[in-house]
Amino acid sequence: MSAGGGTLRVVIATALPLVLLPAPARSEVGQVNTIKETIERIYSCWRAPPLSRANPMDITVIVSFNRAGQILGKPRITFETAEATDNDRVEYRVAVMEALQRCTPMPFTESMAGAAAGHPFWIRFHTTGPKPQPTEKRAWLLQKIL
Repeated sequence: MSAGGGTLRVVIATALPLVLLPAPARSEVGQVNTIKETIERIYSCWRAPPLSRANPMDITVIVSFNRAGQILGKPRITFETAEATDNDRVEYRVAVMEALQRCTPMPFTESMAGAAAGHPFWIRFHTTGPKPQPTEKRAWLLQKIL
C-alpha cells in the first residue's frame, strides 16, 4: 500500500503546481484581451461625421466598463478642438456615443474583464481633413465714429 500511496503522492505533488499557476489568458476569436485591443476595437466602431455636416476636429472621451463589457456610468468628453463650432461639437459627441454603442458590450476575456472593470480608458478620436479657414476681420470696413 505504501508503494501505491507513494506513487499517488508523487503524481499529486507534480500536478499541484500546474493547478496553482495561473493559466495564460486565451482569447477566442473576436475577444478583447489587452488595453490595446480594447482601443482598437473602439476605433473600428468609429464613424466620423461627414464633412458636409461637421469640420474635422479632435475629441477625447473617458469611458469605463464593467466585467461584462458594458459601459459603467456615463462617458465623459474631456477635450474638443478649440476652434470647433457648436455644430461640430454636437456632431462629434453624437459620433462618439454611437461608436461606444456599436462596440458594447465589449467582448472581454475573463482576465481582461477583471483588469478593465471600473478603470477609465482615455480614447482620443483624431480626424483629418481641411481645417476651416478663419474668417477675415476687415477692420478697414468698420466705420469709426469720433
